[in-house]
Amino acid sequence: MASGFAVAGLLAERISGSTSTAGLVATSTTIGAAALAVPLARLARSRGRRFALTVGYVIGTVGAVLTIVAAQVSSLPLLLLAGCLFGSGTAANLQSRYAATDAADPAHVARALSLVVWATTIGVVIGPNLTGAGARVGDSLGVLPLAGPYVFSVVALVLSLVTVWFGLRRLPRPQTASVERQPLAVTFRRVMAIPHARLGLLAIATAHAVMVGVMSMTSVHLQHHGASLTIVGFIISGHVAGMFALSPVMGWLADRLGPIPTIGLGLATLAIAMTVAALAADEAHGLTAVALILLGLGWSACLVSGSTLLSSSVPADIRTSAQGLSDLTMGVLASLSGTAAGPVLAQFGFHWLAVLCGLLLIPVALLAATTKQSIRSTA
Repeated sequence: MASGFAVAGLLAERISGSTSTAGLVATSTTIGAAALAVPLARLARSRGRRFALTVGYVIGTVGAVLTIVAAQVSSLPLLLLAGCLFGSGTAANLQSRYAATDAADPAHVARALSLVVWATTIGVVIGPNLTGAGARVGDSLGVLPLAGPYVFSVVALVLSLVTVWFGLRRLPRPQTASVERQPLAVTFRRVMAIPHARLGLLAIATAHAVMVGVMSMTSVHLQHHGASLTIVGFIISGHVAGMFALSPVMGWLADRLGPIPTIGLGLATLAIAMTVAALAADEAHGLTAVALILLGLGWSACLVSGSTLLSSSVPADIRTSAQGLSDLTMGVLASLSGTAAGPVLAQFGFHWLAVLCGLLLIPVALLAATTKQSIRSTA
């Protein structure tokens, strides 16, 4: 999927002819991921993780195919619809991290969760570096070169759904399947009433919104200032390596130090990333790469520790719904961030985009600073 993400903004700009629309594909993808988060969680509750993840990857595959079609017919509306469906793959990837917690040792939940996040490293690092090869594949297939990387996305999603369907046959269903029937609004109120769960949910959502807002515009910013597709792919690869490669370290820190200090570490890293991005010169691609790597590391720390904090803090009867609610919330906030990112880049530039995203960190940082560390298990 990362090979498609790397060129999504460029593809939207090419079809529409406007920089302001460059963030819409990333936004539609996050909207799709958000919209499917709760339905997939409900499927996981009623039919098991295996069935839910498979459905998610099937829908994502359809989205990748439709993206190629949209590029061929130069249809922005179809491209945005395809992005929504493509987001199902993202939703499935996000919910796969909770599959590891279903049977994990309570003392090592964060490490189990982080290993699933880490397992995606190879794909997300290699993917953006396939942009050049994808363009050549697209050209050989007679499709728009910028749509070529989505061919690799189709292949990856098909492999994922086959692996999940045949590889997770023995994964147990959540034990709360028969009792967890509360409406989403009730789940939201119960989660927000628990300080640790509230912090976990908001840390995940805020970090994701900051990441999407900046990352979705990075390829456009770089190309506007002389970077080739190869350089763009290299920088995005560094970013996604930061997101996933050190996730086991983040899991170890969350288990050893506690999820709240690890959230604080993640927020501090995100703040440094935004500072570097805001101060770097437009042509300083090396500094932009540093900012993107730090952005990935901060996101990883917040995702792993926030997910652990949320799952460890809520009662068992709403755990699966709370996990879906978390993915929905992060998708909604990221959609808003991605929607605003294009116009901000067009009107004010990449530096102010970084500043504004940095300001989003302040409320959750204050919440983390005022939340007590101790966690009582609710298993």
